[in-house]
Amino acid sequence: MANFAKSNVPQFSVDVYQNEYLPEGGREVNAIVTVTSTGGGTSGAAALLAGAGASPAHIPTGQGLGVPSAAVVIMVDCSGSMEYPPTKMRNAREATAAAVDTLRDGVTFAVVSGTHQAKEVYPGNGRLATASQVTRAQAKEALYKLSAGGGTAISTWLRLADHLLAQAEVPIRHGILLTDGRNEHESPKHLQNALEACAGRFTCDARGVGTDWEVKEVTGIASALLGTADIVADPSGLAADFTQMMENAMGKEVADVALRLWTPVGVEIKFVKQVAPAVEDLTGRRTEAGPRSGDYPTGSWGDESRDYHVCVRVPEAGIGQEMLAARVSLVLPDPSGGGTPQTLSQGLVRAVWTDDMVASTSINPQVAHYTGQAELAQVIQQGLDARKSGDFDGATAKLGRAVQLAAASGNTDTAKLLSKVVDVVDATTGTVRLKAKVAEADEMTLETRSTKTVRVKK
Repeated sequence: MANFAKSNVPQFSVDVYQNEYLPEGGREVNAIVTVTSTGGGTSGAAALLAGAGASPAHIPTGQGLGVPSAAVVIMVDCSGSMEYPPTKMRNAREATAAAVDTLRDGVTFAVVSGTHQAKEVYPGNGRLATASQVTRAQAKEALYKLSAGGGTAISTWLRLADHLLAQAEVPIRHGILLTDGRNEHESPKHLQNALEACAGRFTCDARGVGTDWEVKEVTGIASALLGTADIVADPSGLAADFTQMMENAMGKEVADVALRLWTPVGVEIKFVKQVAPAVEDLTGRRTEAGPRSGDYPTGSWGDESRDYHVCVRVPEAGIGQEMLAARVSLVLPDPSGGGTPQTLSQGLVRAVWTDDMVASTSINPQVAHYTGQAELAQVIQQGLDARKSGDFDGATAKLGRAVQLAAASGNTDTAKLLSKVVDVVDATTGTVRLKAKVAEADEMTLETRSTKTVRVKK
């Protein structure tokens, strides 16, 4: 398709960092796979699909040259607790208005109010509006009629968002969800079922405002729907946060990109994790993709770079032997649903057996760094759980290890958050004392952001 400008096609690259050398009897191979997408424009997804051999009839509406290719639903908590203090509801309305202002012309959108049931605020009648100067003004007018009252059943919000987004024949379908409380008016199973139904259908960023919500609920929503999670402890910060979230959503160009892992006979996959910009275990999300191949979802992409940790076990082999341990590909599904996916880029993970002790025992810097970042996320969670349960010795040990890891890896943001929960005696050795009093917002911020990582220093 000659009419798609090459400069608008996102270019994907895959770089593999590993120590490929194993000692005699060695079986575990670790690699960091860096995926980078650059050079996207508003027609990026269409160009990629055209490159995959899709005819114009197979390219969904909204993926043509110069046509925005996104749909967004904003879900605003309007339960009774949003009225305490009254400024919270006002801040939520203003934040949603700021997000609406950030929508590009041509993007389809809707606003949903969430209580123990979900209701359409704008445009209504089970449809999406097309962003323009007129519809943005109408949406903001509708927002000021929002009032707080009722309970919280987040599964209903997600299912309505899914119903609305399903109408949009565009590659990027995205939700923004704001809550200030716990999901008290339905069973955890209801929410879990809704997340399973929505996974792969749209991505969703989730935010908790104030300190009365459950961290694991909000982070669980974002994790299941491949979005981001964060705390906005002070409601006055909502507008800036919503604007940033919407700007990020508007920057996405390509959806449904999968990390495909092919392994030879005898090789088993231990795990596949995203390790930057945040830790996300993808191992259990594998879908089979042909003989010895499996796909791991990565969601939507704009101009960005992410790192993945792949760990496999290979069969034993003798000194001097070598093998391909895994082939990592980035694939884009055929838009018609029946054709061959397009391979965007790929890289190879190798295993070479050697009797050179220096070669086989050195740890690749990227692998070492991200192994530490994954442990950092884990020990923060374990330390906070121990603190809540009254195991103060266990909490001190785990959070001390977290301080040590954060200092060693240069993760200054996490180190600052930890310093609000513990008094650091010696960061190098991880010697800390638990603070007697910790602000609830500080503890929740640490827990919510515990999976955020820093990249390897070049």
